[in-house]
Amino acid sequence: MTVQTVAARALTAPEWLTRETRHRERALALTGAHRERRSRGEQHPVEDFLFDYYAIRAGRLDRWHPGTGVTLLADDDELLAARAGWRWHARTPDGGVRLDADAFVADRGAALRQLLTILRATAARPAHLGCLGLHEWAMVYRQPAAERRHDLPLRLGPRGTDEVVEAHPVRCTHFDAFRFFTPAARPVNRLQPTRETQPQLEQPGCLHANMDLMRAALTLGPACPGELLLDCVELARDIRVLDMRASPYDVTVLGYRPVAIETAEGRAEYVAAQRAFAERAAPLREQLVAVGEGLGL
Repeated sequence: MTVQTVAARALTAPEWLTRETRHRERALALTGAHRERRSRGEQHPVEDFLFDYYAIRAGRLDRWHPGTGVTLLADDDELLAARAGWRWHARTPDGGVRLDADAFVADRGAALRQLLTILRATAARPAHLGCLGLHEWAMVYRQPAAERRHDLPLRLGPRGTDEVVEAHPVRCTHFDAFRFFTPAARPVNRLQPTRETQPQLEQPGCLHANMDLMRAALTLGPACPGELLLDCVELARDIRVLDMRASPYDVTVLGYRPVAIETAEGRAEYVAAQRAFAERAAPLREQLVAVGEGLGL
């Protein structure tokens, strides 16, 4: 299918080089601490999660793309020579370089269509708030210390952690969180999400669904403008902080103030933050859908 839904436009070298430079500086600011830790062989259970969970190298975020339908021009052809060799890119009749959207969709169409199905379905639903981040608690419910993902103490201890799970309704809608539940916690969840039911269950109040906008931007690859990609990265980073602050782990040793969801005050704080993230994620999700539609999906 030929992509005809995006109006073609061009950027001169001063325009796109400025955007490219700003993007790289912003990406380096987002990933600098992670790169330094990696060079020393160190890990951070909060800040390194995005790179580990989404299996990406920090350098991938450095590359700026203008998005679909944008031709990059330059009087100095050397500026464009490297880009012309990038995958799914092609020369244009006016000597510029542009994403070959048809080639991109031909290679990645199935994954892109699945992604758009989930994004559209999620955007069409109201946000359900108040899950209280219990997915993180369910991931350590009745679990031996040696099997925990993070080498951090439990803020309430093992028994206190189990009691929180048992005292509150667990209603996780996100399969990629649910699949890490301990065997004992799985039956406690009011829903039993699967990969197949993801389009039916994903909802815009879910922290992980909103964190996954980073994955969506990466899946859209060169069709996604670099600025939108980094907006999604920043959102995911901020959500991850709340995710761990509201978790059963004691994150005070990392400099974070816990959100004590076992208390009324903590629950109110969590719901307010969850609502704010849902509101922040909504326009980003809409933009990602527009990117997909610009590819004719």
